[in-house]
Amino acid sequence: MTSPTHANAPLSPEGRRRLIERCRTRPISHVAAEMGISRATASKWVNRYKRFGKTGLLDRSSSPARQPSATPGCLVQQIESMRREHKWSASRIAFELEQAGTPVSRRTITRLLAQLGLNRRNFIDPNGETNREPQSINAKRPGHMVHLDVKKVGRIPDGGGWRAHGKGSEKAKAVARTKTRGARTGYIYLHSAIDGHTRLAYAEALPDERAATAVAFLGQARAWFAKHGITRIERVVTDNGSCYRSAAFREASGPADTSASRHTRLDTTAKSSATTGSSLKSCSTRASGARKQNALPRWKRGTGTTTITVPTALTTGNRLPLQHRHTSTTSWPHTSSQRAYRGAGSRR
Repeated sequence: MTSPTHANAPLSPEGRRRLIERCRTRPISHVAAEMGISRATASKWVNRYKRFGKTGLLDRSSSPARQPSATPGCLVQQIESMRREHKWSASRIAFELEQAGTPVSRRTITRLLAQLGLNRRNFIDPNGETNREPQSINAKRPGHMVHLDVKKVGRIPDGGGWRAHGKGSEKAKAVARTKTRGARTGYIYLHSAIDGHTRLAYAEALPDERAATAVAFLGQARAWFAKHGITRIERVVTDNGSCYRSAAFREASGPADTSASRHTRLDTTAKSSATTGSSLKSCSTRASGARKQNALPRWKRGTGTTTITVPTALTTGNRLPLQHRHTSTTSWPHTSSQRAYRGAGSRR
């Protein structure tokens, strides 16, 4: 092993070679005192040189020669073949080995893949190929999937900020003076809920994105959807925001409906993000935060691009026209075995 010694080591490989040369004609104890090391250390390097030659002057590995609890070599080869042939993650490999009757922890598999140089996906496919096939998620009926998201938006001072008037303008200087006095404009949080089948959207401008606020918004959204004909919400689709991962939100999103289930996915909230963006674009870039917040109820009534007249569509029981349908493409696990291991969540 040729790894460098620590910073305070008195002997480097070159220093050990000089030690050997001096010990050829002088006593070991004299040379050791001259180089500031003990006689035992000097004798150790001299004996290593006599036994192994120049190779003996290099650093050795500190790992033990025998490890009874080490992973068997045949199992390491099996893990390597699974990684190379199927390009599975450590979580998937651990799941498959457990199904085969040889359980190995995910952490152990991750360490072995790093030792094999296969811990990164681009180490296997430098050209960027992937074995993940996007699957479509279709909301089959109103209330089947409701997408939730939060957009953090900075409040704009009345009359516009420095982006509209320039950094050296009087408006910008006035805002800077208010900041020095401790009065900050702050942020507003746009909570949105969109039904994946009808594209019916509900949004509120709330002061924060805490768990209690998200739970209250979910209750308001349920009531609002019920007024528009969607009386039952089966699934709530969110991202991995802290408010959505809280225990309070998990309890609020589950027991309301007997068959309700919550899916947390990073790549399935495109609807709610796009809806929030369209609501912001509907206002002028120079509009103040108060004007945008006042325009939000007007946008929810139908001025936005994603709202529709729901009562007719729901009472007739027919599917909506094509322009109102939406399909999110994501790598959703579509078998029971995939759903079991994807919960551990290694995307390497």
